[in-house]
Amino acid sequence: MDFVDFLVRRSDDMLELGLGHAGVVGLSVLLATVLGVSLGVASYQRERAREAVLAVTGAFLTIPSFALFILLLGPLGLGTAPVVVALTMYGLMPVVRNTITGLREVDPAVVESAQGMGLSRRQRLLRIELPLAWPVIITGVRVSTLVLLGIAAIGAIVNGPGYGELIFTGLARVGTPVAVDLVLAGTLGVIVLAVLFDLLFYAVRRLTTSEGIR
Repeated sequence: MDFVDFLVRRSDDMLELGLGHAGVVGLSVLLATVLGVSLGVASYQRERAREAVLAVTGAFLTIPSFALFILLLGPLGLGTAPVVVALTMYGLMPVVRNTITGLREVDPAVVESAQGMGLSRRQRLLRIELPLAWPVIITGVRVSTLVLLGIAAIGAIVNGPGYGELIFTGLARVGTPVAVDLVLAGTLGVIVLAVLFDLLFYAVRRLTTSEGIR
C-alpha cells in the first residue's frame, strides 16, 4: 500500500518521465531503423560488406553503456544528445542483422520473375524484396526497441530524460525509506513502456504485413 500511495503522489512525475523515456527511445529507434535498413540493403548481396557491417554494429554492443555515455559527454555535453547517439549505436545490430537475413531469405525465383517482367533493381527492391522481408525486419526493430528501453535508464548519468532519474535517485538514497520506492517506480515505468511498445509493434506488424506473408 505504501508503494501504491507513492505512485499516486508521484503520478505527474511518472507521466512526465515516461513521456521523456518513450520519446528518447522512439527517436533512437527511428534513427537506428533508417540507418540499419540502409546498411542492410547496401550490404546484403556482398559477403565482405555484410561481414564488415555486422562486425562493426556488433562491436557497438560490446561497449559498456556507462563508458559510452561518459565518452560522449566531451563532444555532446549533458542531456538528450549523448543518450540518443548511444542508443542509436546500440540499436543498429538487431535491425541490420534482420534486414540482411530477411532480404537474403527472399526466394530468388520471385526476384527473377520480377526481373523478367522488366522491373528495375530499385523497383524489385521496393516492391518485392523489402515487402517480403518486412516481417523479419520489424522483428529486429522490436527487439532493438525493447533493448533500448532498458539501456535508456542508464542515460540518467548524463542528465538524460526518463525513468533512470528515479532509479539513480533511489540508489543515491540507499538506506532511506523512500529509496526502494524510487527504484521500484522507475523499474515499473520501464516495464510498462516495454509492454506498450510491444503491443504497438504487434499492431504495426499486422497492419503493414499482407495476409499472405504473416
